[in-house]
Amino acid sequence: MPNIKSASKRVELSRAAEAANKAKKSALKTTIKKFDAAVAAGNKEEAAVAYKVAVKAIDKAAVTGLIHKNNAARKKSRLTLSINAM
Repeated sequence: MPNIKSASKRVELSRAAEAANKAKKSALKTTIKKFDAAVAAGNKEEAAVAYKVAVKAIDKAAVTGLIHKNNAARKKSRLTLSINAM
């Protein structure tokens, strides 16, 4: 436990940021899983809608620093390959 008041404030802030980032990353994974489920089911219309949502979420995560830009590019590329293979 920090002795200095500003250090204890930083601990509180970092815990709040950690919780927020965890929730955002979980939401990102959920959108990708919804797309994967639509592709696995073979539903092209649902997959197209889920693709747009997933790509937007990935771009937003990359811009905010939640994931690295190369990681975002790789994820989008894999989604695109899977929807084109349908």
